[in-house]
Amino acid sequence: MTEVMVDVRGVEICTEPFGDPADPPILLVMGLGASMGWWEDGFCRTLADAGRFVIRYDHRDTGRSTAFRPGHPTYTGGDLVLDAVGVLDAYGLRRAHLVGVSAGGGIAQTLALDAPDRVTSLVLISSSPIAPVDRSLPPPTPAFGRFLAGSVVDWTDQQSVIEYLVGYARMLAGDQRPFDETAWRDLICRDVARTNRVASLQNHDVIAHDDGPPRSLSSLAVPTVVIHGTADPLFPLPHGRALAEAIPGATLLRLEGAGHGVDRADWAPIARAVVGNTTPATPRGPADSAIEGARRGSGEVSGGIARAPEDATKDHPGGPS
Repeated sequence: MTEVMVDVRGVEICTEPFGDPADPPILLVMGLGASMGWWEDGFCRTLADAGRFVIRYDHRDTGRSTAFRPGHPTYTGGDLVLDAVGVLDAYGLRRAHLVGVSAGGGIAQTLALDAPDRVTSLVLISSSPIAPVDRSLPPPTPAFGRFLAGSVVDWTDQQSVIEYLVGYARMLAGDQRPFDETAWRDLICRDVARTNRVASLQNHDVIAHDDGPPRSLSSLAVPTVVIHGTADPLFPLPHGRALAEAIPGATLLRLEGAGHGVDRADWAPIARAVVGNTTPATPRGPADSAIEGARRGSGEVSGGIARAPEDATKDHPGGPS
């Protein structure tokens, strides 16, 4: 496919469509510090081949979208939510199915609450509630903390950035599966090569996150599937379980041994869940024994996008977080 640059409130956002525009539209929303390249071509084509019109895009300060001066972003987390709306507008889409990873799942939750008429369904991967819930959620694992404390990266040296991002991907993959370094290194090298200003990835760590009026995830009324790896080091599994329980009628798909993000080994079950949740005949998601029905719950919403506990990702962009 061909990349398409669109203007969103004066900011250039790089997008790429897959499939037939006449098919049900899906907007893929990646996590902070990650370009649309982390939604790999093969995964996007799998959804398109299943009869979906798929759009992925680079967040501002990633990929080929507008890059701001490193350390000085002039936008907030709320602007990232409005960017998603702007992409839909640029494609002439009144509403779409949203699939978000990590903070991309937070963007999707926020958009579904703020503009429910724009969202047909939700698939939330490796994410967390954007509001407090009625329980304590665990912090990132010790391995995540050790990576933060021990990593050094020179943002002026492309090779240093690549090595850092490969290490970050290894850590996010968790400790229960072999890490395919060849595949991840190839993805990261291609991603860094197409990025306008790689040092600007850091800006996602310092943007302000807008607080809105109190709301409740229990007000969401769209078909929702929550997908979460059992070995996620950034948002451990209880985050996914709490998110599924907070959204009425949501289902939880556990990926055994999976870490944080969309690993190639999980493309098939994730794609099945996305296709099932975006099929009108089965609006509540695929009938799959791996999906457990989530209990109903509620949580007060403070707005903003899902992210790790305070300072957990400080100085550590790159990859879905």
